[in-house]
Amino acid sequence: MNKTELLKFQLEMGADESIGHTPVNRLLAAKKPVGSETVIEESRTATKAPTPSATAEPTMPATKKSSTPALSSNVSAAIAKAKELASAAKTLEELRAAVQSFDGLAIKKTATNTVFSDGNRHAPVMFIGEAPGANEDAEGIPFCGISGKLLDTMLGTIGITRAENAYITNTIFWRPPGNRRPTPEELMICRPFVEKHIALLNPKMLVLVGGTATAALLDDSVSVSRLRGKFHSYKTPFAENPYPVGVLFHPSYLLRSPLQKRLAWHDLQILRDRLEQDKVL
Repeated sequence: MNKTELLKFQLEMGADESIGHTPVNRLLAAKKPVGSETVIEESRTATKAPTPSATAEPTMPATKKSSTPALSSNVSAAIAKAKELASAAKTLEELRAAVQSFDGLAIKKTATNTVFSDGNRHAPVMFIGEAPGANEDAEGIPFCGISGKLLDTMLGTIGITRAENAYITNTIFWRPPGNRRPTPEELMICRPFVEKHIALLNPKMLVLVGGTATAALLDDSVSVSRLRGKFHSYKTPFAENPYPVGVLFHPSYLLRSPLQKRLAWHDLQILRDRLEQDKVL
């Protein structure tokens, strides 16, 4: 058998990897020295930890860290002020004025415009997004850039338009620098305004667009992928009854992940069916 045939035979037998430069005869491997077990046992005995004395200081159990960050006095004061202003607003116009006058967030100083809302104020469906981007900041209108155009196209396929039956806002009213994700503290400070916004509009259904919106209002760290395709419930402290809540992928995510558009279309159909069932559309 030549070298080529030998190599072929080895490949057929599954020996397709080389793990060393020289062969090793395991049959000639050195036998284990006599007394090795004794040495090991002696070593174990020698290194055995001593029994703690009765006077030894007891070990304190580990303290479980809280998932909610401790709030600074400034953040707490900002939340309290936001609640005060939101509670006092009796109309959407008064709430818009309250948001525009609010100075409890540093990102307002770096933003060009306050992005409050767009759409029909008597709409049965309220869409809540994440935070304004560069286009939204420049125009003062939510979802007015490329993502907004995609959202309009998506909603148009099920008969929803801003002019007729959709009202659109965000969980944050000012663009974070560099389009970064809003911090938990920023979301908590804006939340009273969002809650009163929902109560004043009093829609038939809420639709949360994107992970930031779902985390902010549903208090849930579960991804949109797991929340989509079903309906949830949300109750604002400013209203008596809870609202049904649908969840959609954010258009910017769909632009980055076009293969998910199939799921997005499925979610739109579910939303349309529910709205028709409830005689909203």
